[in-house]
Amino acid sequence: MNGSESHVLDPGIGMLLLASIGILWIGLGIWWGRRAKDSEGFMLAGRNVGLAMGTATIIATWITSNTTMMAPVFALKQGVWGLLAYSTASFGLFLFAPMAMRIHRLLPKGYTSGDFFRLRFGNCAWVLFLVISLFYSLAWMVTMVIAGGELVFALSGIDYVTGLTAILLVCVLYTLFGGLFAVIGTDYIQSVIVLIGVVIIGATVLTKTNIPEMAAHLRTEQPALIAIYMPVALLAVFNNMFFGFGEVFHNNVWWSRVFAMRRKVVPKAFWLAGILWFPIPIAAGFIALSAGALDINIVNENMTGPLVASRIMGADGSAVFAGIIIFVVLFCAQASSIDSLLAATSDLLTRDGFQNMLCRGRALPDATVRKAGRWTVLGIGLLAWLLALPRWPLQHVLFISGPLVASVIWPVIAGLYWQRVNRRFIVAAMVAGSVSGLVAYFLIGWFTASLVSVFVSMLITIAGRFVGAERFDWESLSRD
Repeated sequence: MNGSESHVLDPGIGMLLLASIGILWIGLGIWWGRRAKDSEGFMLAGRNVGLAMGTATIIATWITSNTTMMAPVFALKQGVWGLLAYSTASFGLFLFAPMAMRIHRLLPKGYTSGDFFRLRFGNCAWVLFLVISLFYSLAWMVTMVIAGGELVFALSGIDYVTGLTAILLVCVLYTLFGGLFAVIGTDYIQSVIVLIGVVIIGATVLTKTNIPEMAAHLRTEQPALIAIYMPVALLAVFNNMFFGFGEVFHNNVWWSRVFAMRRKVVPKAFWLAGILWFPIPIAAGFIALSAGALDINIVNENMTGPLVASRIMGADGSAVFAGIIIFVVLFCAQASSIDSLLAATSDLLTRDGFQNMLCRGRALPDATVRKAGRWTVLGIGLLAWLLALPRWPLQHVLFISGPLVASVIWPVIAGLYWQRVNRRFIVAAMVAGSVSGLVAYFLIGWFTASLVSVFVSMLITIAGRFVGAERFDWESLSRD
């Protein structure tokens, strides 16, 4: 299958879908955003989000285009272990559930994950944490934007830049007007669409795929993909699992959900989201295993999942219908993550960068804070657009940030549960973990980077509990 044959939709249909979905989400975002009466409503949706909305926004944010497009790439390269490796990212949601409850109790007035690091570990650790968190959030967002352009081009032939610009612009506009209220409201609808769409696509692919033929092809032509012992893939399982821990534990996307939800629903929402998310990358990865048996030539590995799914679903002549379903599902998967990253990263820059760094923590008029939040949304969107133009490979863009976020896992755990820890050791753990992980990334491979980082960071953090440990007053977190 060459590039032109993969365009299952006419460019005119693609443009119509982009315009229709875009207008729908912008309208819904503005409608939901009317509830944001002040900066707290804009940033944290009034701190009164219930179980249904809370679970939906976590699912929608975690079902990214990386889930639906990177899991097939993992399966294409590393086989069964590859798709299982990607599913381990759900473990981060499971483990974060009890941590989220403690966060809510310790910081009842918290706004960002940066608030916690500033109060718990001091300014040096806080600044370093912000650098790591902002780098990762931007990398994650860039992969979403790249995937958006790839998706639109592969399915409809619309120019890559036009596609990524349209998807990003839609997300920026409704986040700009409605803040987290708009994000959570649209996430609720998007999560329903994505879950239903994944079931339809998965069921269709399963019924139309000749499983015995696919298995025979794998055994004879690609036996490594189903091998029990595949060192690189086994390392990828654990590397991806720790990467997932770091992604969830540190990122303000998840901390903002904690602060936005009612305390009693917080752990339930993360547990339910993890359970519902777990099978999705397995289903998405399974699609890629049939590519060889179907003799599909994957020119662009980023589009493995959509190309194979559209080929199988359109085998009976319903290619246009299949393309529309895949287009809508993946558009929603991307938008639900881009908007969350825009809102959470904007909050981090506004609260930590603008209020607490530039303005030294002094009280600011609510209108000023909200205006700053909107400007940061625009700035982040523009920067993500510029960085997505070179069309980087998705895997390289995302996984280079793995050792950085993995270095924060143990400092977060220590900060939440250990009353005594040496702050200087926390800084050293993040620096040494990040540096050693990046060295492993370039000298050995991406599949070892997070493993090395978390191990080095763990050793230094544990040492900081016994060497010059300082006693912390938990009550100071709630007084801020």
